Amino acid sequence: MSHTPASTTAPTTVPTTVPTTTPAVPAAVPAGPEAAETEASATYAVARERSRVLDELIDTHAAREPARFRMLTGDRPTGPLHIGHYLASLRNRVRLQDKGAETFVVIADYQVVTDRDAVGAIGDNVHGLVVDYLAAGIDPARTTIFTHSAVPALNQLMLPFLSLVTDAELRRNPTVKDELALSGGRPLSGLLLTYPVHQAADILFCHSRVVPVGRDQLPHLELTRAIARRFNQRYAGGQGVFAEPEALLGEVPLLLGTDGTKMAKSRGNVVNLRDTADETAARIRAAVTDGERRITFEPERRPAVANLLTIAGLFLDESPAVLAERVGDGGARALKELVTEAVNESLADHRRRRADLARDPAYVTAVLHEGNARAAAVADRTLATVRAVMGMSY
Repeated sequence: MSHTPASTTAPTTVPTTVPTTTPAVPAAVPAGPEAAETEASATYAVARERSRVLDELIDTHAAREPARFRMLTGDRPTGPLHIGHYLASLRNRVRLQDKGAETFVVIADYQVVTDRDAVGAIGDNVHGLVVDYLAAGIDPARTTIFTHSAVPALNQLMLPFLSLVTDAELRRNPTVKDELALSGGRPLSGLLLTYPVHQAADILFCHSRVVPVGRDQLPHLELTRAIARRFNQRYAGGQGVFAEPEALLGEVPLLLGTDGTKMAKSRGNVVNLRDTADETAARIRAAVTDGERRITFEPERRPAVANLLTIAGLFLDESPAVLAERVGDGGARALKELVTEAVNESLADHRRRRADLARDPAYVTAVLHEGNARAAAVADRTLATVRAVMGMSY
């Protein structure tokens, strides 16, 4: 995707953060669950507006000053990527890369063991992620792809960062609470408890200014911003060693899996990017719908049907409601045929490129090794600065 040309009247200095003239969150609201929901909605509205302004700044300035919009994103290598990753993340990474944002993609291999006892087929999973990144259009000349385990200095940043957060802050983090609830009674590991701090190290080691996130990940980013502020105040005498990164909120809604629950690799309810056209068709045929013949787009009343329409709409760049009208009285069978065709045709080029890359594992490994080296050099410089301002350069 080509980037938007910069305006000739744009300032030569790009703001390091988005403007602060966005709507303010109410200073006080009445107590109670409804008040908490109102406050959360107001906070999210502010985040959305800041994200919108940030996206406009990327459009107009990133091509000329890519480091100003350095971006960090990534995945845990717990299994193959699926269409949810493609729609919500991969396409957006390529879009931002092509606009000029300097991009880092972390394959968070150390975070695989935050909530499980073994790493599984981690080597194959890491290789598969790199293959899908490249097939989707990630350019290793412009994007640094790396693994946690290959960048020791990044992980060492956790030590000073851990001194800047409290046990209570970590236990309040929604992801920590959710993962613990899904663990089936598994004791809370130290790595899971400190998972938000590890993510802060991911973001801050490369001085990322832009972090693509969903609404549920905003608390992670707020903690990262707090760590950046506290480090500057406590250890750097107020110097701006770390800038506070900004959230770039995604536009893709939460997608359900083929069983009608949250789409997740661990639940086996996904269409993988590596699946063949026939495997994709089989998975979509097995997707749950409901007993009504006429297809309508009603997310609240008919979530499973609405989800299939949304997936097709995202691949076809069409309104789910328009697609529902097109299917009409064709029922679930016609709906699933529409979704299958949309997914398979949209992913055909990706799958061809993926097959070509899979036949050249040496190239894929070389891309990762080069990315690891670039990331390690950046992390070493950041750690040297941290040690210097903390008086630890012995």
